[in-house]
Amino acid sequence: MRAITVRDRDAGVGGLTLTDMPYPHAAENDVIVRVHAAGFTPGELDWPGTWTDRAGRDRTPSIPGHELSGVVVELGYGTTGLTVGQRVFGLTDWARNGSLAEYTAVEARNLAPLAADIDHAVAAALPISGLTAWQGLFDHARLTTGQTVLVHGAAGGVGSIAVQLAREVGAVVIGTGRAEDREVALGLGAQTFLDLDADDLRHAGEVDVVFDVIGGDVLARSTELVRPGGTLVSIAMPPTVQPEDGRAVFFVVEPDRAQLAALARRLRTGRLKPIVGAVRPLSETAAAFARHRRTPGKTIIQVAGEQGA
Repeated sequence: MRAITVRDRDAGVGGLTLTDMPYPHAAENDVIVRVHAAGFTPGELDWPGTWTDRAGRDRTPSIPGHELSGVVVELGYGTTGLTVGQRVFGLTDWARNGSLAEYTAVEARNLAPLAADIDHAVAAALPISGLTAWQGLFDHARLTTGQTVLVHGAAGGVGSIAVQLAREVGAVVIGTGRAEDREVALGLGAQTFLDLDADDLRHAGEVDVVFDVIGGDVLARSTELVRPGGTLVSIAMPPTVQPEDGRAVFFVVEPDRAQLAALARRLRTGRLKPIVGAVRPLSETAAAFARHRRTPGKTIIQVAGEQGA
């Protein structure tokens, strides 16, 4: 099969190569998915799991990419809950070969069924951003109706989903970002927008939840905004200061079939709209990695067509 591989940790994006790799093996409780569309995280070439397995052993050449949408073509021993020919979407394991390939092996529990009327490219934009937003808002911050949440990077992949989910539960949403992000954030449902380059974050007032995707100085300045009993959640870095009489949480997203299914229902009914940017073929993956910051929305890699989907 064709796949994007990396072999040299020091080569960066220039080390991404389209090559032939063996067809994957379906271990116990795995499925083999024919990948139709895949998403990637630009920083994953720096993740330890890209280069070593869970025991710390070198696993190069490795296949990056951890979001996918496709069709099940094979079941491993003991696999239940999915069937051959079923459309699915979800996450591959952080320390196994990923989704930037024509076929990939995935634990069945990391996938959810995908309705026939949802485009693979749209579905592939949802797993990491959608699960991160869901888990940050509801599992960690326990956001509820009537609370106020400040979402940093409100027009980005994770932030845009967080804005939509927070509005759906009846929260008051304040978004932040660059000036050019204002209309996108407000269009997604944020009631207020703050320009991180020009506005004082203290204009947000006290909030129940801060959802941070940026880290650094923005994270540090956000601590004082959390009202007593509130929560500061970050996916960028562990907070170094706890809010007064509040909580600070750093987390890494985890696969969750039930949450994926909940996100898919919202996607199907139009209550949730991931921002899909460029859709590039597998052969242009290296260029997509290199250009991601200059492309609005999430870049998706189209691996296979809709035939047989």
